[in-house]
Amino acid sequence: MTTTRLTRYDRSMLRLMNDRRAAAWHATAARRRVAVAAHVTLTLAIGGLMTHMFLAEGEPLWAVAVMAVLLLPWMVATGVINSATRGLLELREHVLDERQSAERSRVLARAHRVTTLLLAATAVTLLITGGVAGDAPKAYAAPLLIAVLVVHWVMPLWVAGWRAQDEPADDDVLEPGALGR
Repeated sequence: MTTTRLTRYDRSMLRLMNDRRAAAWHATAARRRVAVAAHVTLTLAIGGLMTHMFLAEGEPLWAVAVMAVLLLPWMVATGVINSATRGLLELREHVLDERQSAERSRVLARAHRVTTLLLAATAVTLLITGGVAGDAPKAYAAPLLIAVLVVHWVMPLWVAGWRAQDEPADDDVLEPGALGR
């Protein structure tokens, strides 16, 4: 960390992001990737419901109820990823050490490349759909652009969660049965 004075908010967030009580949820690469996959799936489901609400005629009240239910596991998955990365994207830059700052830069660069490819694919999809179906892109343009915006917003979190490393093993912790040797 730099010599910048930490505010009460910085100390609180640092303590929260380094709380190891939920470490079992993201202790292995497989668990972290399951959390990222669950977050991606929940984001797609919520986005699909929002698209349905946007395009549906009538009262899609059921979609609002389902979205409200899906938001809780989405928030839990977000917390698991943030905990796995120790708040890499949530903490302010001056709170991070040099290694974390470099990792944040790598994560943001990779997320930017993926989002750029997604934007290009979305534009091509809209152009092809417009050429084949005539007016179809007008109806789907807003939901698609909103979906890409959401993905742009959460992509760094997904990349950071996917790239997170296992915690180093404690050298001071004895293996069970090691005392009897």
